[in-house]
Amino acid sequence: MFSDKTILVTGGTGSFGNTFVPMTLEKYNPKKIIIYSRDEMKQWNMAKKFQGDNRVRFFIGDVRDKDRIYRALTDVDYVVHAAATKIVPTAEYNPFECIKTNVLGAMNLIDACIDKGVKKLVALSTDKASSPVNLYGATKLCSDKIFIAGNSYSVGKTNFSVVRYGNVMGSRGSVIPYFLETAKSGKLTITDKRMTRFMITLEQGVELVWHAFEDMEGGEIYVKKIPSMNICDIATAVDEKAEQVEIGIRPGEKLHEQMIGPEDAHYTYEYEDHYKILPQICEWGTIDSMIKGGVRVPEGFSYTSDNNKEWMSIQQLREWIDHNKSKIGSI
Repeated sequence: MFSDKTILVTGGTGSFGNTFVPMTLEKYNPKKIIIYSRDEMKQWNMAKKFQGDNRVRFFIGDVRDKDRIYRALTDVDYVVHAAATKIVPTAEYNPFECIKTNVLGAMNLIDACIDKGVKKLVALSTDKASSPVNLYGATKLCSDKIFIAGNSYSVGKTNFSVVRYGNVMGSRGSVIPYFLETAKSGKLTITDKRMTRFMITLEQGVELVWHAFEDMEGGEIYVKKIPSMNICDIATAVDEKAEQVEIGIRPGEKLHEQMIGPEDAHYTYEYEDHYKILPQICEWGTIDSMIKGGVRVPEGFSYTSDNNKEWMSIQQLREWIDHNKSKIGSI
């Protein structure tokens, strides 16, 4: 699908972009992958990894800057939208900035993609957009809705869809590198021992984006089936000898992650390895070309990290950590 095509990745110097680029270069051999982001030092460091590969290009810019996006999207076929202000406390204390990037940035990108003739865009979302309890989640819910509605504006010129997943195992700012660092003190802080979290790798996240591009008609939200773990089991997998100290849940934090809420059940279909939430507007969700053999989930269905059918064991996570220790927290 991407062979000899040009792809632009917003926020491409983050954890996702650093995995998406080499995997996509190897599997599809695109004509060009453009990294669009605002941090010149991250671009400089990332460029070193692809030195000599003319397929990887870098473009300094911000999704808040509509004119710059227009320039960057010249002759681009596909867009992956990964740019976001995503640290929960940062968003709470800087709400205007979070809204400018996550909501207004999405609006800019939709207009630019339509006007510049981009074929498809897939936006990265988060579990926090499902029944949001913090500003970051609320802005990502807005972003999801904006991209879905963008299909009405494009009238078939550009298709927009969304993929949704939670914290990525071993990525910067996630719990595993935090536990690996703090375990040196002999203590691991647990906000609430009842807490559960979904477990997804960066590679699985990239594969979900690939699938969305291949399957999408425009307006779908894709949710991958992934295992869950209890936070205490994650801590034990990192260091079974460290003392686990419960400190209480933080503001804006959920006890369990939610990818699909009961309010979306009527529009959600199940497939072998993922779910698909179809759009509620314009009766798009009744189109056979969108459903594609999926089975509608029961009324009241929800997909949360505590009601999950699949669970990762302590031993499985320990083996994953041992195999990936060199890159945990580095991207």
